[in-house]
Amino acid sequence: MQIDFNEIDSMTFPGMNDGTGMMSARMYNDDNFFEKGIYVDVVNGEPLFASTDKFNSGCGWPAFSRPISKDSLKENTDKSYGMIRTEVRSSVADSHLGHVFDDGPRELGGLRYCINSAALKFIPLDEMEAAGYGEFKELIR
Repeated sequence: MQIDFNEIDSMTFPGMNDGTGMMSARMYNDDNFFEKGIYVDVVNGEPLFASTDKFNSGCGWPAFSRPISKDSLKENTDKSYGMIRTEVRSSVADSHLGHVFDDGPRELGGLRYCINSAALKFIPLDEMEAAGYGEFKELIR
């Protein structure tokens, strides 16, 4: 998929400018969206997270216990807003996805990837094959 970054409006996708989507824009929030499928980078379609690894953290943003592949993400120290956090960016598109914290459920590995909905596109399980993500269907339980 070829993306023209000049056509992406920073209001549509705040991750291009290291921003975070507004609460009303959180279409995959952790309170009510638990369909089976995968979440891909909205910019380039890179597979990032499986619905199997999504959990309700109570923070309002989608939360995952792990990425599909550690290689799809990169981490940076974020010292914005008077805090020290670990920022998560997509490896290929280099867009801001959110942050990772070490307060996730222990039984799931202890990590909480708190991800901006605007940075994600959800591919439902029954559409994964047609969308070119068939190889990831085995990840969905």
